[in-house]
Amino acid sequence: MVVLLACMAVAGLLQASWDFRLISSRAERLYGPLGEGLWRINEWQQLLDGQSGRSEYEQLKAVNQFFNLRLRFRDDIALWRVNDYWATPVEALARGAGDCEDFAIAKYFSLRQLGVPSEKLRITYVKALRQNQAHMVLTYYPQPTAIPLVLDNLIDAIEPANRRNDLVPVYAFNAEGLWLPGAGGGKQVGDAKRLSRWQDLLQKMRAEGFP
Repeated sequence: MVVLLACMAVAGLLQASWDFRLISSRAERLYGPLGEGLWRINEWQQLLDGQSGRSEYEQLKAVNQFFNLRLRFRDDIALWRVNDYWATPVEALARGAGDCEDFAIAKYFSLRQLGVPSEKLRITYVKALRQNQAHMVLTYYPQPTAIPLVLDNLIDAIEPANRRNDLVPVYAFNAEGLWLPGAGGGKQVGDAKRLSRWQDLLQKMRAEGFP
């Protein structure tokens, strides 16, 4: 029942049109004056409006480039004064900054709103070998068993996972499940109800005015 409700919540956020006037108004009430953040949120709306009818790969490139350009990297301690915080896309755009989780989450919800099916998208925890630290990216599977494409804030190029030897996958998730890495798309080992921060994220987005 819990996982069904979580999936229904994500579907509700994505099936209806987003009212950006309401979202901006709610954001100002929740977070205070948006300043340049309002401009970035309006640009996000324009990005989504401009992607209708384009191929999924073109949408991947547009969304990846948008957030890599609009957000600067800042870790959670510097930005939120906590060790681990999952910001909504609106929170990240309001601040103009976020860490790797915030980039991946914003790209995930943008592509889902554009109609990319959930089964093609996973938010993936990896170890970034060059930085020697945990990292998060968005992965896109054109087919269930295909080698995924990696959308990363560390580099702008979208490359197949087998060309990203600097990243070692640890686990992945989306609204429907959790996966461990492996051949043929990996092995599903659970559902998103185990991720309390994911549930908190959905609740914050509803408070921001997402349907």
